[in-house]
Amino acid sequence: MAFTWRYATAADAPALVALVNDAFEVEADVLTGDRIALPDVLGRLERGSFLVCDGSAGGLAGCVYVELRGETGYLGLVSVASARQSLGLGRDLMAAAEGWLHEAGCSVCQLWVLSSRPELLAWYGRRGYRVVRKEPFEAVNPPPTRKPLRPVHFEIMERELTPLGGSG
Repeated sequence: MAFTWRYATAADAPALVALVNDAFEVEADVLTGDRIALPDVLGRLERGSFLVCDGSAGGLAGCVYVELRGETGYLGLVSVASARQSLGLGRDLMAAAEGWLHEAGCSVCQLWVLSSRPELLAWYGRRGYRVVRKEPFEAVNPPPTRKPLRPVHFEIMERELTPLGGSG
């Protein structure tokens, strides 16, 4: 199922907060609090971009955050509304983000996955990502506001980018 994406604006920030927190509710048994708050979304809009897909009912169906970091592009917060999951939207969001990063001049795409999410590690692995290193949970900048309820760390995954987000 293909979709049309657009760039989020500051007006989308409250809807982005709701979408991301809904999509990351699955981490509630591992981390305290919400995944993201309004100031974080606004800060990310200053550093990078959210690619969003509008849903049929006027809300956001999905989003992905992209940020240029030299030749390595970062993507994160891949979020799909609960009602739209398992329809291929996550895969399409990834392809749009990878294509966007490649067109912006990035040769590598990087993402960070919580060690408590083996299903995501496997999903990204099927897309050609490989773990290149591990980082402590506290390694993110700015430091996380959520606290782990059990030991977790980040698995940093990367893959080379090809035109239009295709697989290596």
